[in-house]
Amino acid sequence: MDICRLKDGLEISELDPFLAELLRQIPASASADNSPAAQARLFSPPGDANETEMRAEWKTYVEPELQRLFRSATETVAADLQQLSGNEKTFANRTLVIPAKNADAWLNALNQARLSIAARNEFNERDLSDNYRSPIGSRRDLSLFQVNFYGFLQEFILRELMDCREGSST
Repeated sequence: MDICRLKDGLEISELDPFLAELLRQIPASASADNSPAAQARLFSPPGDANETEMRAEWKTYVEPELQRLFRSATETVAADLQQLSGNEKTFANRTLVIPAKNADAWLNALNQARLSIAARNEFNERDLSDNYRSPIGSRRDLSLFQVNFYGFLQEFILRELMDCREGSST
């Protein structure tokens, strides 16, 4: 897999079918619809349980806007991911271009996916920081790999955004 900056975005090339499939799973992974744990993680109210008025206002005014923002980001990513679906050879490496204007949506959707996967799998800090984990041997291992892969992509997108912004301000 190669990642490089283009004039108007980022290009991820030489994507093998496995990584391309993990990318295609971002919108579904980001969804918290069928997971109370993921919903609690993505839409955790502020304050403690005794602050019922603040929590009620949060649920009424903030949570719907967060849901709209999250849905918009995943829709943008899903549209960009259409580049990875088609009639090409099944085992051929693929290329994905992420337009610069969609970088914030990608960061948002990747973060949603990471948080949702971590919540559904009850990953703890030790799981998430284990850099010496053995190869993928279970569904849980695959989910942890997915969290780390999405984190790698977030880091790269952020680095490229920072480089672009620093370059344009000089």
